Parts: sequence; C-alpha cells; structure tokens
Amino acid sequence: MNIVIVTSCPSGIANSVIAAGLLEKAAASLGWNAVVECHNNIEPAKLLTVDEISTADLVVVAGDNIDLARFTGKRVYQAGVMDAIPDAKAFLQTAAAAATVTSAEAVASQQTQEKPKVSPMSKRIVAITACPTGVAHTFMAAEALEEEAKKRGYWIKVETRGSVGAKNALTAEEIAQADVVIIAADIELDLSRFAGKKLYKTSTGAALKKTAQEMDHALATQNVFQGGASAAASHSGKAELPGVYKHLMTGVSHMLPIVVAGGLLIALSFVFGIEAFKEEGTMAAALMKIGGASAFALMVPVMAGFIAFSIADRPGLAPGLIGGMLASSIGAGFLGGIVAGFIAGYAAKAIADNVKLPQTMEALKPILIIPLFASLITGLAMIYVVGTPIASIMKGLTDFLTGMSGANAILLGIILGAMMCFDLGGPVNKVAYVFGTGLLASNPNVPSLPMAAVMAAGMVPAIGMGIATFVARNKFIDSEREAGKASFVLGLCFISEGAIPFAARDPMRVIPSTMAGGALAGALSMLFGCGLMAPHGGLFVLLIPGAISNALMYIVAIAAGSALTGLMYATIKPSQEVQTA
Repeated sequence: MNIVIVTSCPSGIANSVIAAGLLEKAAASLGWNAVVECHNNIEPAKLLTVDEISTADLVVVAGDNIDLARFTGKRVYQAGVMDAIPDAKAFLQTAAAAATVTSAEAVASQQTQEKPKVSPMSKRIVAITACPTGVAHTFMAAEALEEEAKKRGYWIKVETRGSVGAKNALTAEEIAQADVVIIAADIELDLSRFAGKKLYKTSTGAALKKTAQEMDHALATQNVFQGGASAAASHSGKAELPGVYKHLMTGVSHMLPIVVAGGLLIALSFVFGIEAFKEEGTMAAALMKIGGASAFALMVPVMAGFIAFSIADRPGLAPGLIGGMLASSIGAGFLGGIVAGFIAGYAAKAIADNVKLPQTMEALKPILIIPLFASLITGLAMIYVVGTPIASIMKGLTDFLTGMSGANAILLGIILGAMMCFDLGGPVNKVAYVFGTGLLASNPNVPSLPMAAVMAAGMVPAIGMGIATFVARNKFIDSEREAGKASFVLGLCFISEGAIPFAARDPMRVIPSTMAGGALAGALSMLFGCGLMAPHGGLFVLLIPGAISNALMYIVAIAAGSALTGLMYATIKPSQEVQTA
C-alpha cells in the first residue's frame, strides 16, 4: 500500500520530527511504501508532490493546522501528533481502518471550524518564551504551554524568541483579544506592546516543569501591565528568575554567538599549525585576526552593553558598551564587563527616572543626557574605582588556574562538572559556562583547562540518558527509547538540554545521576590536563587539529562520565511495572 504521512506539532521542533521518524519506520515494518512531509522549524518541509498524493491509497495526518484541501477525494485519517508516538505501528493500522474519503464540503467545514471562535466560556492566551541560548528551553516551554492549553480547551498562541529570532510572532489583534499574557523568559524582553493587558511573568523552567500550576497562576492574576521596566518587574510570578540574574543572562545570551564564532575561528587557525598565525599574510593569521582580535574583542563590550540594556532599555546600551570596552582595555576581563554593565545600566536608569526636563527638552534625554552622563559615570568608576582591583583579581585568578594541578585541579573539575549537570541549561549551568568562556576569552591563544572540563561535563547528561535507554531498554517505553537516541546525538553536540524530558519525569533519580557523571568527567578532564580552544561544538571540535590538547584522554573523560550517568540511572530507575503499579 502507498501512503503519505504529514506531521506537525505546536513548536515545530521535537514531536513533529520524532513522529515522522517513528511513522516512517512503522510503515516499512508493515511493508507499506511511505512518503513523509514533516513540518518543523529546523528546515523547510519537503512538500508532497501532486503525483505522490494522487498515487497514495491512504493519507495519514499527525498534527493540527494542516490544510487538507489538497487531499480532497483521498482516504484521510487525522489525529494529534502525540497519539502517533507511543505506538506508531498501531497508529497506522488504526488509520488504515478508520480513514474516510475527504470531500470538498468536509474540508470547507474544517477550515471554518479552525477559525478562532471566542465563546463566553473560552480562554484566549498569548505567550512568549525565551531562554539565554534560545535553543532548547525556549521551544520545549512553548510546546508544554500549548499542550496544556489544548488539554483544557483554551486557545493559545506562543511566540518563541529562539537563537534565529522571533517565530510565530503575535499580531496586534491576537494580543487585543487575549485574556492573559504569559511571559516565560529568562532574559529581558520589550513588553511595551502588552500595555493594558493582564500579564504574568515566569521562567522557562517553571513553564516546562510546572505547566499546569503556572497556567493556573496566570489565569488567576489580576495584574494589568502598565508598560516600562519597573512595571514589568511588578507583574512577575514567584517562579520568575531574580532581576540581577536575568540581566546577566540577557548579556550572556547576546555574547554567546560571538564567543562561539570567535572560538571556532581561532581553533580553525590551528589547522595550519599551532603557531602558524604568527606569520602575517597567511590564512591562519587571517582566521586568528577575525576570531581573536575581532570577535573575542567584542565579547566583553557586548555582554556589558546588553546587561545595561536589560536594566535601562535602549538608553543603557551605549554606556554599557563603553564600560565593557574599558574593562577589556584595562585587563579587567569578563568580571569587569559584568560590573561595568551593572554600573552603566543602573546609572542610566537612575538618570532616566530622576532627571526631569521641560517637555520641549525631554527628547534630549535618551539621545544626549543619559548616554553622556551614564557613560561618564561608568567610565570614571571603571578607571578610578573598580577597574584596577578587578583587573588584579582576574590576573590572580588566571595565574592560579594556570598553575593549578593535582587535588586542586580535580576539585575544580568536580565543582564545574556538577554545576553543568545540576539544572541542564538553567541558572547554575549557565554560571559554570560563563566562568569557562570568560577564562578562555581572557587568553584565547592558550588551551583552557576549565573550559574543557565545562564542555566535557555538559555533554554527559544527554549522552548518559541515551546510554540508559539502550542498557535498560525494558525500563523505558518506545517513545522514551526514541527520545534517548535524540538525546545521545544532542549530547555529542554539547546540548545538555537533551536530558530535560527525562529529568522532568524523574528528577530525583536523573539529576543525581547526571551530577555524578558530570563531576567525574570534569575531574578526569582536569586530571589529564585537557585544554580546549573552542567554547562550543562538542566532540565535533575534535575534527579541528589542535583545538583540544590531549584529545584521546578527553574522550576517555567524556566516555567515563557518560557511562557512569547511564549505568547509574539504568540501575536505580524502576521497571515499568513498578512505576505503573
């Protein structure tokens, strides 16, 4: 039998791709010829051709918001994408038995039903999700909110602020019709368009792990957003991250692409030889100039600028950038950049809130008064007050870490490794990562031991969950085993968040397992003296000669940590019978 399969999910990331793979594999096991159209945000969908549709005996649609008009006259079966994942083979057999011929009238009726209808009893929710890296938490929190709203029969639309920008953007009409606005974000966002709406703020972690509770809190809120930074702070839920941390993460999220690009370019320059960049006019020298002299030079100013931007909005950006550049020039490094960002942000905010000008001169504040005086305050503070002490601290820290060996190095590796695996992309994880990248940026021409420990440990949770699902297959259902395969690949890419679905279901067993493995990987990496030139890339950095010092033992450290996590969780996880009893 010839069939065509169409999959989609609310966020367009995880479930759509997983369902497509499971259904294609199930169709092959049934001896059916299948062509799949998978709608996701990773790559454009390969749409079914007219010939593929015309020759199909059955059309299977797993997901919502799929236009069925092109399938008029064909046998069609449609269900939710989550219905297809637990047992894809049974799902296809049900589809073959229950499919009905789609008429033009039925398609027209469906399209009419899909238009949003607001009844007196319905709820309409709009939301935004955003995390510092814009990779995993952003989309997983969005999907969790959409699934919870669907269960309750609510209308919802979630705008995701991921690493590639805003997707599924909210319109003015949708915002106007909404009963409540949910902001699940770990970074500062411009919320001015929600003025006059009931608004509830929380974190992506809370939205992902306590979805029902956070939605209840949002619907119960009576806070009406008035606009402005101070107003936004007064409309937050208990789960929202503290202001200082959120400002720091806003700076980090804008800094990360620069650090990653710069670090990988520096690593690429070593392909031509470890010291090849010293010869002017060569490709190695050009790569080092782009990555080290330019990209890494921007790291601290950009971080400081966007910390200040998070605190004081646009007027804080210029003084923050200037303060960050001063921190770099006087040797205060990333610690000085953090301090400069907060000084600039709060100085700009204080001037904006307290300096009153005649109405005719008010327009001068954001373009002249605030940038001038906030930059002056920040610059003088960095030069005469905090810059020199912080530069001394940075130098002492760098010298200490450079000469670290034996028990001290192992202890640092254990601490960094455990932090990377504690909350899987959350606040503690990001603190450890910023520490590693900051030290790498302070001396980009020398392999960084702490950065190597951080990345080794960061790969362990996701790889470990993949190992656990392979070693103890009988303890996991089919969908978990498939998620384990995806988690393993994400781990190799240094994306810790691949383990989140497992941690969300069983945190009391998963988190200790990941922390134990991460601590072991970090300790072994430091013990073996492994150094890293690139702040991201996972094991694929091994393809760049010279990017990792002592590469073989680095692989051993990652393998040992991942094996410990996988075997530990496989051992302590109860069997399915015990869990369902």
